[in-house]
Amino acid sequence: MKFTDGYWSVKKEMTPLYAVEYADSRRNGDELTIYAPAKHIGSRGDILNLGMLTIRLSSPMEDVIKVSVVHFEGTAYKGPFAEVRCTSPHVTIEETEEFLTYQTGHTKAVVDKRPNSWGIRFLDGERELTNTGFRNMANILNNETGRTYTVDALAIDVDEYIYGLGERFTPFVKNGQVVEMWNEDGGTASEISYKNIPFYITNKGYGVLLDNEGDASYEIASEKVERIQFSVEGERLDYYVINGQTPKGTIQKYTELTGKPALPPAWSFGLWLTTSFTTNYDEATTSSFIQGMADRDIPLHVFHFDCFWMEGFEWCNFTWDPNTFPDPEGMLKRYHDRGLKICVWINPYIGQKSPLFAEGMEHGYLVKKANGDVWQTDMWQAGMGLVDFTNPEAVKWYQGKLKTLLDMGVDCFKTDFGERIPVKDIAYHDGSDPVKMHNYYTFLYNKAVFELLEQERGEGEAVLFARSATVGGQQFPAHWGGDCSASYPSMAETLRSGLSLACGGFGFWSHDISGFENTAPADIYKRWCQFGLLSSHSRLHGSTSYRVPWLFDEEACAVLRKFVKLKCSLMPYLYRQAVLAHEEGTPMMRPMFVEFPEDRACETLDKQYMLGESLLVAPIFKESGEVEYYVPEGIWYNLLTGENVEGGKWQKETYDYFHMPLLVRPNTILAVGSNSDRPDYDYTEGVTLYLVNMEDGKEAETVVTDLQGNAVLTVKAVRKGETVTVCTEGRKGNISCKLLGKENLNILAEEA
Repeated sequence: MKFTDGYWSVKKEMTPLYAVEYADSRRNGDELTIYAPAKHIGSRGDILNLGMLTIRLSSPMEDVIKVSVVHFEGTAYKGPFAEVRCTSPHVTIEETEEFLTYQTGHTKAVVDKRPNSWGIRFLDGERELTNTGFRNMANILNNETGRTYTVDALAIDVDEYIYGLGERFTPFVKNGQVVEMWNEDGGTASEISYKNIPFYITNKGYGVLLDNEGDASYEIASEKVERIQFSVEGERLDYYVINGQTPKGTIQKYTELTGKPALPPAWSFGLWLTTSFTTNYDEATTSSFIQGMADRDIPLHVFHFDCFWMEGFEWCNFTWDPNTFPDPEGMLKRYHDRGLKICVWINPYIGQKSPLFAEGMEHGYLVKKANGDVWQTDMWQAGMGLVDFTNPEAVKWYQGKLKTLLDMGVDCFKTDFGERIPVKDIAYHDGSDPVKMHNYYTFLYNKAVFELLEQERGEGEAVLFARSATVGGQQFPAHWGGDCSASYPSMAETLRSGLSLACGGFGFWSHDISGFENTAPADIYKRWCQFGLLSSHSRLHGSTSYRVPWLFDEEACAVLRKFVKLKCSLMPYLYRQAVLAHEEGTPMMRPMFVEFPEDRACETLDKQYMLGESLLVAPIFKESGEVEYYVPEGIWYNLLTGENVEGGKWQKETYDYFHMPLLVRPNTILAVGSNSDRPDYDYTEGVTLYLVNMEDGKEAETVVTDLQGNAVLTVKAVRKGETVTVCTEGRKGNISCKLLGKENLNILAEEA
């Protein structure tokens, strides 16, 4: 939201109360409170008829500073609030005549005490990260509406770029954009997002989390070109300055604060196939898809039933449509016997025709209006209501319906929707603020489903496909970035959204391979299959048409087969990266600048990414097969062509449908498995350790895990002269080592 009219003037309807100078401070344990009046105090009379902001500095965790800005403290401040994990960091507070310093870890907030010199500088050691100062921190009254807003505007340095803020389909670098934190159903060709995360990082190596689940507004060098401004309605603003020193470190610190992603089961990394949305299907149809994949030797691992597994107008009743699926238990057993996992589509909306509506209404499990009526709408499903997840009994009721499906043989869920949540005239069971619940609702919804899966399937076996998200949602993987169109521009905007979401610690991500809307030509289908199988999770899905490859052409079958088998063979490497995402919070799909923060050329790249720490992927977005991509320093190795690629510059190449830029980072040990048909197998048995472009004097290390994510094989390699010494420790399977790269070297194998 914009409050000014150019640099000098404030909009005529706005009356700002800016922090102008330091007046006083108080210390309460490890919390520091600062008082900043709205004008210079030159005499006793200046304190009269004057507003003042109260600013509190605290630290929930080392190298994280929370800033709370309050105008009227007596105004009710209701939740929900994002869950944060607090430790007990060591805090020091020091004061001089001119400055007041609040420090946690390497991170300092320095308050300027001098007259007419208001400001807070945030430092990493002595390096300034950002600051707030003159006409930045304020409470602003709209005289026409009577609404108030609390605002701050943090400095953006020369050459500083802003990234993140959730799933955003707009340009990857956010400078110059206006961003609203409001979950909505918008599709990928709009600025509207399903997953709004009020957290951004910058290439300077820090991030800022706004602690507000409501309708926060960002002006990113779009109102004050030197600043990123964020505002919320009301009398209070809370935000965290998170200093991980590097972009990767900051993402890790953020997920330490808001929750690490759970580790999905290895089988979930295989190929998912759905019925598509509004297509006609029954068991005969789905069986023909499954058999068709088998006939063409295309490994298939998860089959997903979209909305119409239930009867029309009854979403959700959690009961198989008897006219379409008369024997669901038998069908699921038959599919399990073929080695498939089963996923079904759900949402938290209960249509009036569903028997669950009357049940939910009777027991008070549905969201109500302030007058006690059940809130209803005809949008999506006729007369539908909404499960009130703030009611613990409603959560148990909802989970009970899902448990029946799990007992029947369903393995996981696609948690669709969660963003069409009303805010006017709404009364939640626990009294939560309806505006804040709009975005937070999806957290409670996905948490309820995920916790049931963990309870019934066990930790490490729970996975869902989530559509909507907020802060902390990364704990419930995987997350879907779909509803894209069948075009190259939409494919590219899908990738931009995934990379933006990754900046918020979302470790596992997928999308609708070949596009959701419309039907892709065979060309786009094949290029999207390459991209989709080199994402953390891979799902074929569409709207009004099926997505099996033979409906496009026979070559599409061959392309899909190759890349599914490639992904399965890469699982020893990929699952280790999944474990790191779970343990450290670093996403599997990473923007280039996160992995290479010192390489300025990586800062704006949004059409390529790192898949884990060692694989560079550059999808192809042209029918001609042409691709331009940047390679960081070193001699990289194309895993598909066997060619070495010189880094430190741009490459322009042309590929057929069976090849693309898939480069292995130099000085890498790439563990490749012996099974190309399944994602879940013994990764150590028959594993090949590829030593890629080892440089003299360099060391490399990798770990191979079991299916529970435990390290069972550790491999270290060091090159000295013409010899690479490889040392293995742990499980001894049928292990082989091979050199990939520009030099012929000797391999010396040792066992620890």
